[in-house]
Amino acid sequence: MTFSPIVSISATELKRRMTNNEDLVILDVRLSDERNNFHIEGDSLNIPLEELQQRISEIEPFRDREIIIYCRSGNRSGQACMLLGREGFKTANLMGGLLKWIV
Repeated sequence: MTFSPIVSISATELKRRMTNNEDLVILDVRLSDERNNFHIEGDSLNIPLEELQQRISEIEPFRDREIIIYCRSGNRSGQACMLLGREGFKTANLMGGLLKWIV
């Protein structure tokens, strides 16, 4: 097994890339009730971190695309990046999570 370092992306960079319509998958790893309060517009997936390992088949169609992962502060999304990275996915963690997105 190889270790892939966690790649980070800033909120500013993610907004720029979304504005440029880059082919990204946005994954919210918060609980559904957290997501209902606020989420990044246009994001495509919500799989809570606690369910990610069991639901990895839902992400399989996106294996060839970059997956930007976020949560509230960046902790859970960092764990998700490590998990998916071990499975061979290309991921990036939104630095500071939604706390930085909404500033």
